[in-house]
Amino acid sequence: MPSPRTIIRVVDKCKNIRQLGQTHAQIIVAGLGDDKFAISRLMDFCSNPVHGDLKHTWTLFQRTDYPTICICNTMIKAFFLNGDFLMTAEIYMGMLLDRSYPDNYTLPYILKACSNLQDLRFGEQVHSHVVKLGFVCDIYVGNTLMLMYSVFGDMRAARYLFDIIPQRTEVAWTVMISGYSKQGDVDSACFLFDEAPVKDRGIWGSMISGYVQNNCFKEGLKLFQLMQLTNVDLDESVLVSVLGACAQLGALELGIWIHKYVERIGLSVGVRFGTALVDMYNRCGRLGLAKKVFNELPQRDSVCWNVMILGLAMHGDGEGAFKLFLEMKDSGFTPDGITFIAIFTACSHCGEVERGLDEFHKMKSVYNIEPKCEHYGCVVDFLGRAGLFEEAIEIIQKMPVLSNTSEEAIVWRALLSACFIHWEINLAELAAKHLVQLERHSGAYVLLSNIYAAAGRYRDAVRVRKLMKEKGVQKVPGSSSIEVHGVVQEFIAGEETHPEIEEIFRLLEKMNTQLESG
Repeated sequence: MPSPRTIIRVVDKCKNIRQLGQTHAQIIVAGLGDDKFAISRLMDFCSNPVHGDLKHTWTLFQRTDYPTICICNTMIKAFFLNGDFLMTAEIYMGMLLDRSYPDNYTLPYILKACSNLQDLRFGEQVHSHVVKLGFVCDIYVGNTLMLMYSVFGDMRAARYLFDIIPQRTEVAWTVMISGYSKQGDVDSACFLFDEAPVKDRGIWGSMISGYVQNNCFKEGLKLFQLMQLTNVDLDESVLVSVLGACAQLGALELGIWIHKYVERIGLSVGVRFGTALVDMYNRCGRLGLAKKVFNELPQRDSVCWNVMILGLAMHGDGEGAFKLFLEMKDSGFTPDGITFIAIFTACSHCGEVERGLDEFHKMKSVYNIEPKCEHYGCVVDFLGRAGLFEEAIEIIQKMPVLSNTSEEAIVWRALLSACFIHWEINLAELAAKHLVQLERHSGAYVLLSNIYAAAGRYRDAVRVRKLMKEKGVQKVPGSSSIEVHGVVQEFIAGEETHPEIEEIFRLLEKMNTQLESG
Protein backbone atom coordinates (compact mmCIF):
# COMPACT_ATOMS: atom_id res chain seq x y z
CA MET A 1 0.00 0.00 0.00
CA PRO A 2 1.45 3.42 -0.96
CA SER A 3 2.31 5.81 1.85
CA PRO A 4 0.84 9.34 2.16
CA ARG A 5 4.13 10.77 0.87
CA THR A 6 3.87 8.57 -2.21
CA ILE A 7 0.32 9.84 -2.83
CA ILE A 8 1.53 13.46 -2.65
CA ARG A 9 4.34 12.79 -5.12
CA VAL A 10 2.06 10.99 -7.59
CA VAL A 11 -0.70 13.62 -7.49
CA ASP A 12 1.76 16.52 -7.71
CA LYS A 13 3.28 15.02 -10.88
CA CYS A 14 -0.08 15.16 -12.68
CA LYS A 15 -0.17 17.79 -15.41
CA ASN A 16 -3.83 17.58 -16.46
CA ILE A 17 -7.17 16.18 -15.39
CA ARG A 18 -6.71 13.05 -17.51
CA GLN A 19 -3.54 12.06 -15.67
CA LEU A 20 -5.27 12.82 -12.39
CA GLY A 21 -8.11 10.44 -13.34
CA GLN A 22 -5.58 7.65 -13.92
CA THR A 23 -3.91 8.43 -10.60
CA HIS A 24 -7.30 8.39 -8.87
CA ALA A 25 -7.99 4.93 -10.31
CA GLN A 26 -4.63 3.66 -8.96
CA ILE A 27 -5.48 5.07 -5.51
CA ILE A 28 -8.82 3.22 -5.52
CA VAL A 29 -7.15 -0.04 -6.62
CA ALA A 30 -4.65 0.39 -3.79
CA GLY A 31 -7.55 0.50 -1.32
CA LEU A 32 -7.22 4.20 -0.53
CA GLY A 33 -10.45 5.34 -2.19
CA ASP A 34 -11.90 6.45 1.12
CA ASP A 35 -8.68 7.82 2.55
CA LYS A 36 -9.38 11.41 3.58
CA PHE A 37 -5.81 12.51 2.96
CA ALA A 38 -5.82 11.09 -0.58
CA ILE A 39 -9.19 12.69 -1.34
CA SER A 40 -7.94 16.05 -0.05
CA ARG A 41 -4.90 15.95 -2.36
CA LEU A 42 -7.05 14.99 -5.36
CA MET A 43 -9.54 17.77 -4.67
CA ASP A 44 -6.77 20.31 -4.21
CA PHE A 45 -5.47 19.53 -7.70
CA CYS A 46 -8.97 19.63 -9.23
CA SER A 47 -9.75 22.98 -7.58
CA ASN A 48 -7.00 24.78 -9.50
CA PRO A 49 -8.76 27.12 -12.00
CA VAL A 50 -5.88 26.71 -14.49
CA HIS A 51 -5.79 22.96 -15.03
CA GLY A 52 -8.47 21.69 -12.67
CA ASP A 53 -12.09 20.59 -13.03
CA LEU A 54 -14.60 22.07 -10.58
CA LYS A 55 -17.23 19.52 -11.56
CA HIS A 56 -14.88 16.66 -10.71
CA THR A 57 -13.98 18.34 -7.41
CA TRP A 58 -17.65 18.65 -6.50
CA THR A 59 -18.27 14.98 -7.38
CA LEU A 60 -15.42 13.89 -5.11
CA PHE A 61 -16.77 16.05 -2.30
CA GLN A 62 -20.33 14.72 -2.61
CA ARG A 63 -19.11 11.12 -2.53
CA THR A 64 -17.08 11.70 0.63
CA ASP A 65 -18.74 10.63 3.86
CA TYR A 66 -18.03 12.87 6.85
CA PRO A 67 -15.59 15.21 5.07
CA THR A 68 -12.81 16.61 7.23
CA ILE A 69 -12.31 20.34 7.80
CA CYS A 70 -9.41 20.16 5.33
CA ILE A 71 -11.67 18.69 2.60
CA CYS A 72 -14.38 21.28 3.28
CA ASN A 73 -11.81 24.07 3.07
CA THR A 74 -10.57 22.73 -0.25
CA MET A 75 -14.12 22.74 -1.62
CA ILE A 76 -14.75 26.27 -0.33
CA LYS A 77 -11.51 27.47 -1.91
CA ALA A 78 -12.42 25.78 -5.21
CA PHE A 79 -15.79 27.52 -5.50
CA PHE A 80 -14.35 30.86 -4.39
CA LEU A 81 -11.49 30.81 -6.91
CA ASN A 82 -13.94 29.90 -9.67
CA GLY A 83 -16.16 32.87 -8.77
CA ASP A 84 -19.08 30.86 -7.41
CA PHE A 85 -19.51 32.80 -4.17
CA LEU A 86 -23.03 31.51 -3.48
CA MET A 87 -21.82 27.89 -3.39
CA THR A 88 -18.88 29.02 -1.26
CA ALA A 89 -21.39 30.25 1.31
CA GLU A 90 -23.56 27.13 1.01
CA ILE A 91 -20.64 24.78 1.76
CA TYR A 92 -19.89 26.89 4.84
CA MET A 93 -23.48 26.68 6.06
CA GLY A 94 -23.42 22.92 5.46
CA MET A 95 -20.32 22.67 7.65
CA LEU A 96 -22.11 24.42 10.50
CA LEU A 97 -25.13 22.13 10.17
CA ASP A 98 -22.83 19.09 10.33
CA ARG A 99 -21.17 20.58 13.42
CA SER A 100 -17.86 20.81 11.57
CA TYR A 101 -16.40 24.03 12.92
CA PRO A 102 -14.49 26.36 10.56
CA ASP A 103 -10.91 27.38 11.22
CA ASN A 104 -8.73 30.38 10.37
CA TYR A 105 -8.32 29.01 6.84
CA THR A 106 -12.07 28.75 6.20
CA LEU A 107 -13.19 32.12 7.52
CA PRO A 108 -11.19 34.50 5.27
CA TYR A 109 -12.66 32.85 2.14
CA ILE A 110 -16.19 33.12 3.54
CA LEU A 111 -15.76 36.77 4.51
CA LYS A 112 -14.43 37.59 1.03
CA ALA A 113 -17.41 35.74 -0.45
CA CYS A 114 -19.75 37.94 1.64
CA SER A 115 -18.08 41.03 0.13
CA ASN A 116 -18.47 39.70 -3.41
CA LEU A 117 -22.09 38.76 -2.76
CA GLN A 118 -22.72 42.25 -1.31
CA ASP A 119 -24.38 40.54 1.66
CA LEU A 120 -23.50 42.51 4.79
CA ARG A 121 -26.06 40.67 6.92
CA PHE A 122 -24.42 37.32 6.20
CA GLY A 123 -21.03 38.90 6.81
CA GLU A 124 -22.15 40.08 10.24
CA GLN A 125 -23.35 36.53 11.03
CA VAL A 126 -19.93 35.17 10.07
CA HIS A 127 -18.38 37.87 12.28
CA SER A 128 -20.39 36.50 15.22
CA HIS A 129 -19.06 33.02 14.44
CA VAL A 130 -15.53 34.47 14.42
CA VAL A 131 -16.09 35.89 17.90
CA LYS A 132 -17.56 32.64 19.26
CA LEU A 133 -14.71 30.57 17.84
CA GLY A 134 -12.07 32.95 19.19
CA PHE A 135 -10.54 34.04 15.87
CA VAL A 136 -11.01 37.81 16.21
CA CYS A 137 -7.35 38.30 17.07
CA ASP A 138 -6.13 35.98 14.33
CA ILE A 139 -4.07 38.03 11.86
CA TYR A 140 -5.61 36.63 8.67
CA VAL A 141 -9.20 36.52 9.92
CA GLY A 142 -8.96 39.98 11.49
CA ASN A 143 -7.51 41.54 8.33
CA THR A 144 -10.25 39.96 6.19
CA LEU A 145 -12.94 41.20 8.58
CA MET A 146 -11.57 44.73 8.24
CA LEU A 147 -11.50 44.33 4.48
CA MET A 148 -15.12 43.16 4.40
CA TYR A 149 -16.39 46.10 6.45
CA SER A 150 -14.36 48.57 4.39
CA VAL A 151 -15.90 47.14 1.20
CA PHE A 152 -19.34 47.89 2.67
CA GLY A 153 -18.18 51.37 3.69
CA ASP A 154 -18.49 50.70 7.42
CA MET A 155 -15.15 52.20 8.46
CA ARG A 156 -16.32 52.53 12.04
CA ALA A 157 -16.52 48.74 12.41
CA ALA A 158 -13.27 48.31 10.47
CA ARG A 159 -11.49 50.78 12.77
CA TYR A 160 -12.80 48.99 15.87
CA LEU A 161 -11.25 45.74 14.63
CA PHE A 162 -8.04 47.54 13.72
CA ASP A 163 -7.77 48.92 17.24
CA ILE A 164 -8.33 45.60 19.05
CA ILE A 165 -6.02 43.44 16.95
CA PRO A 166 -2.90 42.86 19.08
CA GLN A 167 -0.53 42.48 16.14
CA ARG A 168 -1.03 44.77 13.17
CA THR A 169 0.67 43.70 9.97
CA GLU A 170 1.35 45.93 6.99
CA VAL A 171 -1.74 44.37 5.39
CA ALA A 172 -3.94 45.80 8.17
CA TRP A 173 -2.59 49.32 7.63
CA THR A 174 -3.05 48.96 3.87
CA VAL A 175 -6.65 47.78 4.22
CA MET A 176 -7.55 50.70 6.48
CA ILE A 177 -5.83 53.35 4.35
CA SER A 178 -7.53 52.02 1.21
CA GLY A 179 -10.87 51.80 2.99
CA TYR A 180 -10.79 55.41 4.19
CA SER A 181 -9.65 56.58 0.74
CA LYS A 182 -12.53 54.82 -1.02
CA GLN A 183 -14.94 56.60 1.31
CA GLY A 184 -13.35 59.95 0.43
CA ASP A 185 -11.87 60.39 3.91
CA VAL A 186 -8.36 61.32 2.80
CA ASP A 187 -7.51 62.96 6.13
CA SER A 188 -8.05 59.74 8.09
CA ALA A 189 -6.13 57.77 5.48
CA CYS A 190 -3.23 60.24 5.65
CA PHE A 191 -3.25 60.14 9.47
CA LEU A 192 -2.95 56.34 9.46
CA PHE A 193 -0.23 56.48 6.80
CA ASP A 194 1.82 58.82 8.98
CA GLU A 195 1.26 56.55 12.01
CA ALA A 196 2.33 53.33 10.28
CA PRO A 197 5.57 52.17 11.97
CA VAL A 198 6.80 50.36 8.86
CA LYS A 199 5.78 51.43 5.39
CA ASP A 200 6.01 48.69 2.77
CA ARG A 201 5.10 48.92 -0.90
CA GLY A 202 1.43 48.21 -0.18
CA ILE A 203 1.10 51.06 2.33
CA TRP A 204 2.86 53.57 0.06
CA GLY A 205 0.79 52.42 -2.90
CA SER A 206 -2.54 52.58 -1.05
CA MET A 207 -1.91 56.18 0.07
CA ILE A 208 -0.75 57.34 -3.37
CA SER A 209 -3.76 55.62 -4.93
CA GLY A 210 -6.01 57.22 -2.29
CA TYR A 211 -4.80 60.69 -3.21
CA VAL A 212 -5.36 60.05 -6.92
CA GLN A 213 -8.82 58.52 -6.37
CA ASN A 214 -9.87 61.66 -4.50
CA ASN A 215 -8.46 64.09 -7.09
CA CYS A 216 -5.52 65.09 -4.90
CA PHE A 217 -3.16 64.60 -7.81
CA LYS A 218 -0.47 67.02 -6.70
CA GLU A 219 -0.30 65.39 -3.25
CA GLY A 220 -0.07 61.98 -4.90
CA LEU A 221 2.94 63.04 -6.96
CA LYS A 222 4.64 64.57 -3.90
CA LEU A 223 4.21 61.32 -1.98
CA PHE A 224 5.59 59.38 -4.94
CA GLN A 225 8.70 61.56 -4.85
CA LEU A 226 9.10 60.81 -1.14
CA MET A 227 8.68 57.10 -1.83
CA GLN A 228 11.58 57.24 -4.27
CA LEU A 229 13.85 58.38 -1.43
CA THR A 230 13.21 55.07 0.37
CA ASN A 231 14.48 51.59 -0.45
CA VAL A 232 10.98 50.39 -1.33
CA ASP A 233 10.75 49.04 -4.88
CA LEU A 234 8.15 50.41 -7.26
CA ASP A 235 5.54 48.06 -8.68
CA GLU A 236 2.92 48.25 -11.41
CA SER A 237 0.12 49.30 -9.05
CA VAL A 238 2.02 52.34 -7.76
CA LEU A 239 3.12 53.37 -11.25
CA VAL A 240 -0.43 53.11 -12.61
CA SER A 241 -1.67 55.47 -9.87
CA VAL A 242 1.13 57.95 -10.57
CA LEU A 243 0.42 57.85 -14.31
CA GLY A 244 -3.20 58.70 -13.48
CA ALA A 245 -2.04 61.79 -11.60
CA CYS A 246 0.31 62.73 -14.46
CA ALA A 247 -2.59 62.46 -16.91
CA GLN A 248 -4.78 64.81 -14.87
CA LEU A 249 -2.05 67.40 -14.21
CA GLY A 250 -0.40 67.21 -17.61
CA ALA A 251 2.88 66.11 -16.01
CA LEU A 252 4.29 64.70 -19.23
CA GLU A 253 7.93 64.80 -18.12
CA LEU A 254 7.29 62.52 -15.13
CA GLY A 255 5.07 60.25 -17.24
CA ILE A 256 7.87 59.79 -19.79
CA TRP A 257 10.32 59.08 -16.95
CA ILE A 258 8.04 56.29 -15.65
CA HIS A 259 7.79 54.82 -19.15
CA LYS A 260 11.57 54.81 -19.55
CA TYR A 261 12.05 53.45 -16.02
CA VAL A 262 9.84 50.45 -16.80
CA GLU A 263 11.74 49.81 -20.02
CA ARG A 264 15.10 50.14 -18.23
CA ILE A 265 14.31 47.60 -15.49
CA GLY A 266 12.77 45.22 -18.01
CA LEU A 267 9.31 45.14 -16.42
CA SER A 268 6.79 43.65 -18.83
CA VAL A 269 4.09 46.13 -19.83
CA GLY A 270 0.77 44.54 -18.91
CA VAL A 271 -2.68 45.62 -19.98
CA ARG A 272 -3.31 47.74 -16.87
CA PHE A 273 -0.02 49.65 -17.05
CA GLY A 274 -0.20 49.94 -20.83
CA THR A 275 -3.70 51.41 -20.63
CA ALA A 276 -2.59 53.97 -18.02
CA LEU A 277 0.35 54.90 -20.27
CA VAL A 278 -1.92 55.36 -23.31
CA ASP A 279 -4.30 57.52 -21.25
CA MET A 280 -1.46 59.66 -19.92
CA TYR A 281 -0.04 60.33 -23.39
CA ASN A 282 -3.53 61.08 -24.75
CA ARG A 283 -4.31 63.61 -22.03
CA CYS A 284 -0.87 65.23 -22.29
CA GLY A 285 -1.38 65.82 -26.01
CA ARG A 286 1.05 63.18 -27.28
CA LEU A 287 -1.32 61.19 -29.49
CA GLY A 288 1.53 59.71 -31.53
CA LEU A 289 3.15 58.16 -28.46
CA ALA A 290 -0.25 56.91 -27.26
CA LYS A 291 -0.77 55.13 -30.60
CA LYS A 292 2.72 53.64 -30.46
CA VAL A 293 2.19 52.19 -26.97
CA PHE A 294 -1.27 50.91 -27.92
CA ASN A 295 -0.03 49.20 -31.09
CA GLU A 296 2.87 47.53 -29.25
CA LEU A 297 0.75 46.07 -26.44
CA PRO A 298 0.78 42.25 -26.64
CA GLN A 299 -2.68 42.09 -25.06
CA ARG A 300 -5.61 44.48 -24.79
CA ASP A 301 -8.88 44.50 -22.91
CA SER A 302 -12.04 46.53 -23.54
CA VAL A 303 -10.82 49.31 -21.22
CA CYS A 304 -7.65 49.70 -23.28
CA TRP A 305 -9.63 49.92 -26.54
CA ASN A 306 -11.98 52.50 -24.98
CA VAL A 307 -9.09 54.70 -23.80
CA MET A 308 -7.48 54.75 -27.24
CA ILE A 309 -10.78 55.43 -29.04
CA LEU A 310 -11.53 58.28 -26.62
CA GLY A 311 -8.01 59.66 -27.09
CA LEU A 312 -8.49 59.82 -30.85
CA ALA A 313 -11.89 61.45 -30.37
CA MET A 314 -10.53 64.11 -27.98
CA HIS A 315 -7.82 65.01 -30.50
CA GLY A 316 -10.38 65.48 -33.27
CA ASP A 317 -9.44 62.32 -35.19
CA GLY A 318 -13.01 61.12 -35.65
CA GLU A 319 -12.24 58.83 -38.57
CA GLY A 320 -9.44 57.22 -36.59
CA ALA A 321 -11.83 56.67 -33.67
CA PHE A 322 -14.49 55.09 -35.92
CA LYS A 323 -11.90 52.87 -37.58
CA LEU A 324 -10.56 51.67 -34.24
CA PHE A 325 -14.14 51.05 -33.09
CA LEU A 326 -14.59 48.63 -35.99
CA GLU A 327 -11.23 46.98 -35.23
CA MET A 328 -12.32 46.52 -31.63
CA LYS A 329 -15.45 44.65 -32.70
CA ASP A 330 -13.53 42.61 -35.30
CA SER A 331 -11.10 41.58 -32.54
CA GLY A 332 -13.95 39.99 -30.60
CA PHE A 333 -14.57 42.74 -28.04
CA THR A 334 -18.15 43.83 -27.37
CA PRO A 335 -18.64 47.60 -26.96
CA ASP A 336 -19.82 48.79 -23.55
CA GLY A 337 -21.24 52.05 -22.24
CA ILE A 338 -17.81 53.72 -22.10
CA THR A 339 -17.15 52.78 -25.74
CA PHE A 340 -20.23 54.65 -26.86
CA ILE A 341 -19.27 57.74 -24.86
CA ALA A 342 -15.99 57.72 -26.81
CA ILE A 343 -17.83 57.32 -30.13
CA PHE A 344 -20.30 60.11 -29.32
CA THR A 345 -17.37 62.35 -28.36
CA ALA A 346 -15.87 61.67 -31.79
CA CYS A 347 -19.21 62.57 -33.37
CA SER A 348 -19.26 65.87 -31.47
CA HIS A 349 -15.79 66.86 -32.65
CA CYS A 350 -16.39 65.81 -36.25
CA GLY A 351 -20.03 66.83 -36.70
CA GLU A 352 -21.08 63.25 -37.50
CA VAL A 353 -24.70 63.67 -36.41
CA GLU A 354 -26.31 60.88 -38.45
CA ARG A 355 -23.61 58.42 -37.47
CA GLY A 356 -23.96 59.38 -33.82
CA LEU A 357 -27.75 58.92 -33.84
CA ASP A 358 -27.36 55.58 -35.61
CA GLU A 359 -24.93 54.31 -32.95
CA PHE A 360 -27.21 55.70 -30.21
CA HIS A 361 -30.11 53.59 -31.47
CA LYS A 362 -27.86 50.53 -31.82
CA MET A 363 -26.85 50.77 -28.16
CA LYS A 364 -30.12 49.22 -27.01
CA SER A 365 -31.35 47.43 -30.13
CA VAL A 366 -28.08 45.65 -30.97
CA TYR A 367 -25.94 45.64 -27.81
CA ASN A 368 -28.74 45.71 -25.21
CA ILE A 369 -27.13 48.64 -23.38
CA GLU A 370 -29.54 51.00 -21.64
CA PRO A 371 -28.39 54.60 -22.30
CA LYS A 372 -27.42 56.55 -19.17
CA CYS A 373 -27.37 60.27 -18.50
CA GLU A 374 -23.80 60.52 -19.85
CA HIS A 375 -24.94 59.09 -23.19
CA TYR A 376 -27.92 61.44 -23.42
CA GLY A 377 -25.59 64.32 -22.57
CA CYS A 378 -23.22 63.34 -25.39
CA VAL A 379 -26.08 63.06 -27.91
CA VAL A 380 -27.47 66.46 -26.86
CA ASP A 381 -23.94 67.84 -27.21
CA PHE A 382 -23.36 66.71 -30.81
CA LEU A 383 -26.88 67.72 -31.81
CA GLY A 384 -26.47 71.12 -30.15
CA ARG A 385 -23.07 71.71 -31.71
CA ALA A 386 -24.68 71.09 -35.10
CA GLY A 387 -27.43 73.61 -34.28
CA LEU A 388 -30.14 70.93 -34.21
CA PHE A 389 -31.84 72.21 -31.07
CA GLU A 390 -35.31 70.82 -31.82
CA GLU A 391 -33.82 67.34 -32.09
CA ALA A 392 -31.82 67.91 -28.89
CA ILE A 393 -34.97 68.90 -26.97
CA GLU A 394 -36.75 65.83 -28.36
CA ILE A 395 -33.96 63.60 -27.01
CA ILE A 396 -34.23 65.25 -23.58
CA GLN A 397 -38.01 64.71 -23.55
CA LYS A 398 -37.57 61.02 -24.36
CA MET A 399 -35.00 60.60 -21.61
CA PRO A 400 -36.24 58.48 -18.66
CA VAL A 401 -36.95 60.26 -15.38
CA LEU A 402 -33.75 60.39 -13.33
CA SER A 403 -33.84 60.34 -9.54
CA ASN A 404 -30.31 61.73 -9.32
CA THR A 405 -30.35 65.49 -9.95
CA SER A 406 -26.61 65.61 -10.68
CA GLU A 407 -27.13 63.13 -13.52
CA GLU A 408 -29.96 65.17 -15.06
CA ALA A 409 -27.79 68.27 -14.79
CA ILE A 410 -25.26 66.69 -17.18
CA VAL A 411 -27.79 66.82 -20.02
CA TRP A 412 -28.95 70.39 -19.42
CA ARG A 413 -25.37 71.55 -19.06
CA ALA A 414 -24.59 70.07 -22.49
CA LEU A 415 -27.54 71.96 -23.97
CA LEU A 416 -26.50 75.23 -22.30
CA SER A 417 -22.96 74.91 -23.67
CA ALA A 418 -24.34 74.37 -27.18
CA CYS A 419 -26.57 77.44 -26.77
CA PHE A 420 -23.46 79.46 -25.90
CA ILE A 421 -21.84 78.41 -29.20
CA HIS A 422 -24.88 79.43 -31.30
CA TRP A 423 -26.16 82.32 -29.09
CA GLU A 424 -29.53 80.65 -28.60
CA ILE A 425 -30.62 82.96 -25.79
CA ASN A 426 -34.19 81.76 -25.23
CA LEU A 427 -33.17 78.12 -25.06
CA ALA A 428 -30.17 79.02 -22.91
CA GLU A 429 -32.56 80.61 -20.40
CA LEU A 430 -34.59 77.40 -20.29
CA ALA A 431 -31.48 75.22 -19.79
CA ALA A 432 -30.07 77.55 -17.14
CA LYS A 433 -33.41 77.55 -15.27
CA HIS A 434 -33.29 73.75 -15.03
CA LEU A 435 -29.65 73.77 -13.98
CA VAL A 436 -30.21 76.30 -11.22
CA GLN A 437 -32.98 74.07 -9.81
CA LEU A 438 -30.84 70.94 -10.04
CA GLU A 439 -27.51 72.08 -8.58
CA ARG A 440 -25.68 74.89 -6.79
CA HIS A 441 -22.92 75.44 -9.31
CA SER A 442 -21.59 78.68 -10.72
CA GLY A 443 -21.24 77.33 -14.26
CA ALA A 444 -24.87 77.87 -15.30
CA TYR A 445 -24.94 81.46 -13.99
CA VAL A 446 -21.63 82.36 -15.61
CA LEU A 447 -22.52 80.87 -19.00
CA LEU A 448 -25.93 82.56 -19.09
CA SER A 449 -24.41 85.88 -18.01
CA ASN A 450 -21.79 85.61 -20.77
CA ILE A 451 -24.48 84.84 -23.36
CA TYR A 452 -26.45 87.94 -22.31
CA ALA A 453 -23.32 90.09 -22.42
CA ALA A 454 -22.33 88.84 -25.88
CA ALA A 455 -25.85 89.60 -27.14
CA GLY A 456 -25.65 93.14 -25.72
CA ARG A 457 -28.20 92.45 -22.97
CA TYR A 458 -26.00 93.89 -20.23
CA ARG A 459 -28.81 94.50 -17.75
CA ASP A 460 -29.73 90.81 -17.89
CA ALA A 461 -26.07 89.87 -17.50
CA VAL A 462 -25.80 92.02 -14.36
CA ARG A 463 -29.10 90.61 -13.07
CA VAL A 464 -27.79 87.03 -13.33
CA ARG A 465 -24.57 87.96 -11.56
CA LYS A 466 -26.56 89.67 -8.81
CA LEU A 467 -28.83 86.62 -8.43
CA MET A 468 -25.75 84.45 -8.16
CA LYS A 469 -24.42 86.63 -5.36
CA GLU A 470 -27.76 86.68 -3.51
CA LYS A 471 -27.95 82.88 -3.50
CA GLY A 472 -24.38 82.64 -2.21
CA VAL A 473 -23.10 80.72 -5.22
CA GLN A 474 -19.34 81.19 -5.43
CA LYS A 475 -17.58 81.10 -8.77
CA VAL A 476 -14.99 78.33 -8.84
CA PRO A 477 -11.61 80.07 -9.25
CA GLY A 478 -9.67 79.27 -12.37
CA SER A 479 -6.40 77.42 -12.04
CA SER A 480 -3.47 76.43 -14.21
CA SER A 481 -0.46 74.21 -13.73
CA ILE A 482 2.90 73.76 -15.38
CA GLU A 483 5.52 71.06 -14.96
CA VAL A 484 9.09 72.29 -14.40
CA HIS A 485 11.88 69.75 -13.90
CA GLY A 486 9.38 67.05 -12.94
CA VAL A 487 7.61 69.22 -10.36
CA VAL A 488 4.06 70.47 -11.01
CA GLN A 489 3.60 74.16 -10.16
CA GLU A 490 -0.08 75.12 -9.63
CA PHE A 491 -1.51 78.65 -9.76
CA ILE A 492 -5.05 79.53 -8.62
CA ALA A 493 -6.74 82.80 -9.59
CA GLY A 494 -6.77 85.32 -6.76
CA GLU A 495 -4.35 83.41 -4.53
CA GLU A 496 -0.82 84.56 -3.68
CA THR A 497 0.37 81.55 -1.70
CA HIS A 498 3.08 80.37 -4.09
CA PRO A 499 6.46 80.48 -2.27
CA GLU A 500 8.04 82.40 -5.16
CA ILE A 501 5.09 84.74 -5.81
CA GLU A 502 7.12 87.95 -5.39
CA GLU A 503 9.72 86.86 -7.93
CA ILE A 504 6.91 85.83 -10.32
CA PHE A 505 5.28 89.27 -10.03
CA ARG A 506 8.62 91.01 -10.66
CA LEU A 507 9.15 88.92 -13.79
CA LEU A 508 5.62 89.67 -15.01
CA GLU A 509 6.17 93.41 -14.51
CA LYS A 510 9.41 93.18 -16.46
CA MET A 511 7.65 91.35 -19.30
CA ASN A 512 4.84 93.94 -19.38
CA THR A 513 7.38 96.77 -19.50
CA GLN A 514 9.15 95.14 -22.44
CA LEU A 515 5.87 94.57 -24.27
CA GLU A 516 4.75 98.17 -23.75
CA SER A 517 8.10 99.60 -24.87
CA GLY A 518 8.31 97.26 -27.87
